[in-house]
Amino acid sequence: MTKYKRIVLKVSGEALAGKEGFGIKPPVISDIAKEIKQVHDLGVQIAIVCGGGNIWRGETGAEMGMERAQADYMGMLATVMNGLALQDSLENLGVPTRVQTSIEMRQIAEPYIRRKAVRHLEKGRVVIFAGGTGNPYFSTDTTAALRAAEIGADVILMAKNGVDGVYSDDPNKDANAVKFSELTHLDIISKGLHVMDSTASTLSMDNNIPLVVFNMNEPDNIKKVVEGENIGTTIKGKE
Repeated sequence: MTKYKRIVLKVSGEALAGKEGFGIKPPVISDIAKEIKQVHDLGVQIAIVCGGGNIWRGETGAEMGMERAQADYMGMLATVMNGLALQDSLENLGVPTRVQTSIEMRQIAEPYIRRKAVRHLEKGRVVIFAGGTGNPYFSTDTTAALRAAEIGADVILMAKNGVDGVYSDDPNKDANAVKFSELTHLDIISKGLHVMDSTASTLSMDNNIPLVVFNMNEPDNIKKVVEGENIGTTIKGKE
Protein backbone atom coordinates (compact mmCIF):
# COMPACT_ATOMS: atom_id res chain seq x y z
CA MET A 1 0.00 0.00 0.00
CA THR A 2 1.47 3.34 -1.03
CA LYS A 3 0.88 6.71 0.60
CA TYR A 4 0.68 8.54 -2.75
CA LYS A 5 -1.07 7.46 -5.94
CA ARG A 6 0.08 10.20 -8.32
CA ILE A 7 3.37 12.03 -7.86
CA VAL A 8 5.46 14.70 -9.53
CA LEU A 9 9.16 13.89 -9.16
CA LYS A 10 11.44 16.91 -9.54
CA VAL A 11 14.94 15.86 -10.55
CA SER A 12 17.62 18.52 -10.75
CA GLY A 13 19.88 18.67 -13.77
CA GLU A 14 22.92 18.31 -11.51
CA ALA A 15 21.58 14.98 -10.25
CA LEU A 16 21.78 13.63 -13.81
CA ALA A 17 25.43 14.68 -14.09
CA GLY A 18 26.76 12.71 -11.13
CA LYS A 19 29.88 13.86 -9.28
CA GLU A 20 31.17 15.89 -12.23
CA GLY A 21 28.16 18.22 -11.99
CA PHE A 22 28.12 18.89 -15.71
CA GLY A 23 26.83 17.03 -18.76
CA ILE A 24 24.71 13.91 -19.05
CA LYS A 25 26.12 10.71 -17.53
CA PRO A 26 24.25 7.62 -18.85
CA PRO A 27 25.25 5.35 -15.90
CA VAL A 28 23.89 7.94 -13.45
CA ILE A 29 20.65 8.33 -15.38
CA SER A 30 20.34 4.54 -15.59
CA ASP A 31 20.54 4.30 -11.78
CA ILE A 32 17.85 6.98 -11.40
CA ALA A 33 15.66 5.14 -13.92
CA LYS A 34 15.96 1.95 -11.85
CA GLU A 35 14.78 3.84 -8.76
CA ILE A 36 11.81 5.22 -10.73
CA LYS A 37 10.98 1.75 -12.05
CA GLN A 38 10.71 0.45 -8.49
CA VAL A 39 7.99 3.02 -7.80
CA HIS A 40 6.30 2.43 -11.16
CA ASP A 41 6.10 -1.30 -10.34
CA LEU A 42 4.07 -0.39 -7.23
CA GLY A 43 1.36 1.04 -9.51
CA VAL A 44 2.10 4.67 -8.68
CA GLN A 45 1.40 7.21 -11.44
CA ILE A 46 4.62 9.14 -12.06
CA ALA A 47 5.22 12.49 -13.72
CA ILE A 48 8.76 13.88 -13.82
CA VAL A 49 10.11 17.39 -14.22
CA CYS A 50 13.82 17.62 -15.09
CA GLY A 51 16.00 20.62 -14.47
CA GLY A 52 18.65 21.66 -16.97
CA GLY A 53 21.43 23.02 -14.77
CA ASN A 54 23.86 20.29 -15.81
CA ILE A 55 23.87 21.77 -19.32
CA TRP A 56 22.86 25.42 -19.05
CA ARG A 57 21.45 27.89 -16.55
CA GLY A 58 19.52 30.90 -17.77
CA GLU A 59 20.63 32.98 -14.78
CA THR A 60 24.28 32.27 -15.60
CA GLY A 61 23.78 33.38 -19.19
CA ALA A 62 22.11 36.58 -18.02
CA GLU A 63 25.01 37.30 -15.66
CA MET A 64 27.36 36.92 -18.65
CA GLY A 65 25.48 39.65 -20.48
CA MET A 66 22.92 37.64 -22.46
CA GLU A 67 19.34 38.79 -22.65
CA ARG A 68 17.58 36.91 -19.84
CA ALA A 69 14.70 35.65 -21.98
CA GLN A 70 17.11 34.24 -24.59
CA ALA A 71 19.22 32.59 -21.91
CA ASP A 72 16.12 31.03 -20.32
CA TYR A 73 14.95 29.57 -23.63
CA MET A 74 18.34 27.88 -23.94
CA GLY A 75 17.79 26.42 -20.46
CA MET A 76 14.42 25.05 -21.56
CA LEU A 77 16.11 23.21 -24.43
CA ALA A 78 18.56 21.72 -21.91
CA THR A 79 15.65 20.22 -19.96
CA VAL A 80 14.41 18.57 -23.16
CA MET A 81 17.79 16.89 -23.67
CA ASN A 82 17.68 15.58 -20.10
CA GLY A 83 14.10 14.40 -20.55
CA LEU A 84 14.95 12.44 -23.68
CA ALA A 85 17.95 10.82 -21.96
CA LEU A 86 15.79 9.78 -19.01
CA GLN A 87 13.07 8.48 -21.33
CA ASP A 88 15.62 6.29 -23.11
CA SER A 89 16.85 4.80 -19.82
CA LEU A 90 13.33 4.13 -18.57
CA GLU A 91 12.23 2.46 -21.79
CA ASN A 92 15.37 0.29 -21.74
CA LEU A 93 14.00 -1.03 -18.45
CA GLY A 94 10.59 -1.68 -20.00
CA VAL A 95 8.85 1.35 -18.48
CA PRO A 96 6.56 3.05 -21.05
CA THR A 97 7.42 6.74 -21.07
CA ARG A 98 6.23 9.87 -22.87
CA VAL A 99 8.01 13.21 -23.06
CA GLN A 100 5.80 16.28 -23.34
CA THR A 101 7.32 19.68 -24.07
CA SER A 102 5.85 23.11 -23.39
CA ILE A 103 7.58 24.35 -26.55
CA GLU A 104 6.49 22.32 -29.56
CA MET A 105 9.08 20.06 -31.18
CA ARG A 106 6.85 17.38 -32.65
CA GLN A 107 9.58 15.28 -34.21
CA ILE A 108 10.98 14.30 -30.82
CA ALA A 109 8.19 14.75 -28.25
CA GLU A 110 4.51 15.44 -27.75
CA PRO A 111 3.34 18.99 -27.05
CA TYR A 112 2.12 19.42 -23.47
CA ILE A 113 -1.62 18.76 -23.31
CA ARG A 114 -2.99 18.37 -19.81
CA ARG A 115 -5.75 15.88 -20.60
CA LYS A 116 -3.39 13.76 -22.67
CA ALA A 117 -0.83 13.76 -19.85
CA VAL A 118 -3.45 12.59 -17.36
CA ARG A 119 -4.56 9.85 -19.76
CA HIS A 120 -0.96 8.62 -20.10
CA LEU A 121 -0.68 8.46 -16.32
CA GLU A 122 -3.94 6.54 -16.03
CA LYS A 123 -2.60 4.03 -18.56
CA GLY A 124 0.52 3.46 -16.46
CA ARG A 125 2.94 5.50 -18.53
CA VAL A 126 5.57 7.74 -16.98
CA VAL A 127 5.25 11.30 -18.27
CA ILE A 128 8.27 13.60 -18.42
CA PHE A 129 7.43 17.30 -18.59
CA ALA A 130 10.24 19.11 -20.44
CA GLY A 131 10.77 22.66 -21.64
CA GLY A 132 9.87 24.30 -18.33
CA THR A 133 6.63 26.29 -18.38
CA GLY A 134 7.42 27.48 -21.90
CA ASN A 135 8.03 30.98 -20.57
CA PRO A 136 11.24 32.75 -19.55
CA TYR A 137 11.74 33.94 -15.96
CA PHE A 138 10.17 30.78 -14.50
CA SER A 139 12.22 27.97 -12.99
CA THR A 140 11.69 24.23 -13.31
CA ASP A 141 10.65 24.31 -9.62
CA THR A 142 7.72 26.45 -10.72
CA THR A 143 7.11 23.99 -13.57
CA ALA A 144 6.85 21.16 -11.01
CA ALA A 145 4.38 23.12 -8.88
CA LEU A 146 2.31 24.15 -11.92
CA ARG A 147 2.14 20.68 -13.45
CA ALA A 148 1.38 19.09 -10.08
CA ALA A 149 -1.61 21.43 -9.71
CA GLU A 150 -2.76 20.80 -13.28
CA ILE A 151 -2.69 16.99 -13.11
CA GLY A 152 -3.96 16.76 -9.54
CA ALA A 153 -0.81 15.19 -8.09
CA ASP A 154 -0.83 14.10 -4.44
CA VAL A 155 2.68 15.35 -3.75
CA ILE A 156 5.83 16.87 -5.25
CA LEU A 157 8.98 14.88 -4.49
CA MET A 158 12.10 17.07 -4.59
CA ALA A 159 14.96 14.65 -5.23
CA LYS A 160 18.12 16.44 -4.14
CA ASN A 161 21.67 15.59 -5.06
CA GLY A 162 23.40 14.71 -1.77
CA VAL A 163 21.11 16.79 0.48
CA ASP A 164 18.87 14.84 2.86
CA GLY A 165 16.31 17.52 3.69
CA VAL A 166 15.79 21.19 4.53
CA TYR A 167 18.20 22.86 6.96
CA SER A 168 18.19 26.21 8.75
CA ASP A 169 21.45 27.00 6.94
CA ASP A 170 23.84 25.30 4.53
CA PRO A 171 25.03 22.22 6.50
CA ASN A 172 28.26 22.18 4.47
CA LYS A 173 29.13 25.66 5.75
CA ASP A 174 27.47 25.77 9.17
CA ALA A 175 28.06 22.84 11.54
CA ASN A 176 25.20 24.09 13.74
CA ALA A 177 22.62 24.01 10.94
CA VAL A 178 19.42 22.34 12.09
CA LYS A 179 17.51 19.89 9.92
CA PHE A 180 13.74 20.30 9.83
CA SER A 181 11.58 17.19 9.70
CA GLU A 182 8.38 19.11 8.99
CA LEU A 183 7.53 22.59 7.75
CA THR A 184 4.75 24.46 6.00
CA HIS A 185 4.99 26.35 2.72
CA LEU A 186 4.54 29.56 4.69
CA ASP A 187 7.58 28.64 6.80
CA ILE A 188 9.62 28.21 3.63
CA ILE A 189 8.63 31.66 2.39
CA SER A 190 8.87 33.52 5.72
CA LYS A 191 12.19 31.95 6.77
CA GLY A 192 13.69 32.42 3.31
CA LEU A 193 14.71 28.76 3.13
CA HIS A 194 16.17 27.75 -0.22
CA VAL A 195 14.00 24.78 -1.14
CA MET A 196 12.31 26.09 -4.25
CA ASP A 197 11.87 29.61 -5.52
CA SER A 198 9.17 31.83 -4.02
CA THR A 199 6.90 31.54 -7.07
CA ALA A 200 6.91 27.74 -6.81
CA SER A 201 6.39 27.84 -3.02
CA THR A 202 3.44 30.21 -3.33
CA LEU A 203 1.89 28.13 -6.11
CA SER A 204 2.25 24.95 -4.04
CA MET A 205 0.78 26.66 -0.98
CA ASP A 206 -2.17 28.13 -2.87
CA ASN A 207 -3.01 24.72 -4.33
CA ASN A 208 -2.39 22.82 -1.09
CA ILE A 209 0.25 20.52 -2.59
CA PRO A 210 2.63 18.91 -0.06
CA LEU A 211 6.33 18.60 -0.78
CA VAL A 212 8.93 16.06 0.35
CA VAL A 213 12.61 16.99 0.10
CA PHE A 214 15.02 14.06 0.31
CA ASN A 215 18.39 12.72 -0.80
CA MET A 216 18.10 10.78 -4.05
CA ASN A 217 21.63 9.39 -3.73
CA GLU A 218 20.50 6.92 -1.08
CA PRO A 219 19.22 3.67 -2.66
CA ASP A 220 15.43 3.09 -2.59
CA ASN A 221 14.68 6.56 -1.19
CA ILE A 222 12.03 7.41 -3.79
CA LYS A 223 10.27 4.14 -3.00
CA LYS A 224 10.53 4.79 0.75
CA VAL A 225 8.94 8.23 0.42
CA VAL A 226 6.09 6.90 -1.73
CA GLU A 227 5.43 4.15 0.83
CA GLY A 228 5.16 6.78 3.58
CA GLU A 229 8.48 6.36 5.36
CA ASN A 230 9.55 9.51 7.20
CA ILE A 231 12.76 10.53 5.50
CA GLY A 232 13.93 13.97 4.48
CA THR A 233 11.71 16.99 5.18
CA THR A 234 7.96 17.11 4.60
CA ILE A 235 6.48 20.49 3.72
CA LYS A 236 2.78 20.42 4.34
CA GLY A 237 -0.01 22.26 2.59
CA LYS A 238 -2.91 23.78 4.47
CA GLU A 239 -4.14 21.98 7.55
